[in-house]
Amino acid sequence: MTTLTPQKPARLNPEGDVPAQASPSSSSSPSSDRGWRELIDAVQESGQYPTRSEAERVTRIVLSALGGHVVGDERVDLARALPEEAARVVASQIPATRQLTAAEFVDSVAARIEGATPATARWDVSSVLSVLPPLVGDALVTRVLAHLPPGYALLFGRAELALAE
Repeated sequence: MTTLTPQKPARLNPEGDVPAQASPSSSSSPSSDRGWRELIDAVQESGQYPTRSEAERVTRIVLSALGGHVVGDERVDLARALPEEAARVVASQIPATRQLTAAEFVDSVAARIEGATPATARWDVSSVLSVLPPLVGDALVTRVLAHLPPGYALLFGRAELALAE
């Protein structure tokens, strides 16, 4: 029996870099640095990224996009639950003027990553968001999802069941 493993979609331009917007603060405490490193390691493993640098770049982009769409108490609680550097990335975003569908959210991430396609952006978004539930807790993810349009659950690695009418 052959086991298939998911393959990361190829990028049009694998060398495409995004300007480093926020670099890790040198004033971070060692424990928060450890939490950030663990988050990046989890994303690197989840997304099968060849380097920590690529995993960190993708994590920053996805968390900054998410930070604009999670508002209110959920945003505050999400920032509190994340490692310090990740919390800064989320909390530093200006709230979006309108909520994006999950597909639009993925497209917005694709626009931030040079050479990204919808498939690679979906991979990147899922690689980051799917590692958050064990880190921040399922209850908080459920609250966050309740305030986002339908479709986001799949990006967090969850099934999304539709209610029968």
